[in-house]
Amino acid sequence: MKALLLFLLTSVSALAIQIAPFRADVTPPIGAPLCGGLVKPAVGVSEPLLALGVVLLSDEKPVVLCAIDFCEIRGADHIHWREVLAEAAATTPERVALHSLHQHNAPLVDNAAQKLLPEIGIIDATATEKALQGVAKTIQAALKTPQPVTHLSTGESKVLEVAGNRRVQVINGKVGKMRSSGSKDPELRALPEGLIDPFLKTVSFWNGEKKLAALHYYATHPMSYYGDGIVSHDFVGIAREKRTKEDGVPHIYFTGCGGNIGAGKYNDGTPPMRPLLAERIHAAMVSSEQNAKRVPLTKLAWKHAPVVLQPDPEFPEERMVKVLQNTETRPSTRITAALRLGFIRHREPIPFTSLHLGDNVCLVHLPGESFVEYQLFAQQQRPGAFVCTASYGDGVTGYIPLEHSFIEGGYEPSQAYATPESEKVMKATIEKLLK
Repeated sequence: MKALLLFLLTSVSALAIQIAPFRADVTPPIGAPLCGGLVKPAVGVSEPLLALGVVLLSDEKPVVLCAIDFCEIRGADHIHWREVLAEAAATTPERVALHSLHQHNAPLVDNAAQKLLPEIGIIDATATEKALQGVAKTIQAALKTPQPVTHLSTGESKVLEVAGNRRVQVINGKVGKMRSSGSKDPELRALPEGLIDPFLKTVSFWNGEKKLAALHYYATHPMSYYGDGIVSHDFVGIAREKRTKEDGVPHIYFTGCGGNIGAGKYNDGTPPMRPLLAERIHAAMVSSEQNAKRVPLTKLAWKHAPVVLQPDPEFPEERMVKVLQNTETRPSTRITAALRLGFIRHREPIPFTSLHLGDNVCLVHLPGESFVEYQLFAQQQRPGAFVCTASYGDGVTGYIPLEHSFIEGGYEPSQAYATPESEKVMKATIEKLLK
């Protein structure tokens, strides 16, 4: 196992806690690349893309939790975004948890990949930088009127007929045909759900009897259909915005460890399915709060573990450069090579963090397209506690499967940039974050 876990920092607050929710429009302009140039560029907008989050204030430096309707933010750009948001919140970058929801009709932020392929549109750098500065301004504005937090509530509810494991067809130890986010194949849709986390979890902040904000966590790829150039926050965003409108307080959604999870068992990829999937997520959001238990919140703790994951030696840099430079090959293949090269050449540690609220609520923040097994593993580390997991932090890793997934094959290991032994590092880091 060639990977380096650098260090772990912990800070604890036991005094007054305040919250400052923020909301910013980050919709890309017409013509902007979507999903890193792997799908049709933006030709219209179905719903605006948003960056939503909260700043938590205490006697320690502020903590920023931000969920953005982008496909991914990667590598040096993820560092840059956290630095700008940290400055806006008067904190440090390691206390910023920045997570994409991973919708595909949305920007992928990777300037390093764009520089490798200047002739192919991967990112609209001007637009994404403008979006970042807009988020920073909304944080600064929100911090002018923070509200005291006296209580915390938690609840969960099963989501019915949305998520299914994509890797359920295993024949002689190898993954066969896979369900995508939308599937019209009746045989694939008839296969079992497979391993998922069926629960949507909700954490909400209160000032006495007044609810201030709610955070929701659920593990699945959040796409009903995509590739048509119509910018959309898709079914999870529709559910989130409906709750915000009817509840009168901010609702913020984080995509959990959905690397091997999608809606393809229940979704045929046609437009009528988007509002139907949204209603199923919305129903779970409502249900998760109906029987939520409210307890006083008097302390919080933040943990930060910077981790270096080693590149998969099966994809050496020299070969990726040749693929990148081959103008005869498909643009999507060259883009994929550029994204992998971004990870190989990335020298900075990747942030893993956790926020502990009171004694029994833990919010875990992981990078990349982590498999659902990591989310379930995190819950096992704190039996009896309320553990929520957000994935899709720094997207520079690509997929993060399990070690045996590379033997099984299938799509995700082919798009995993780190060595198969990264599973050991992932689990060791999660254990330390949840102590």
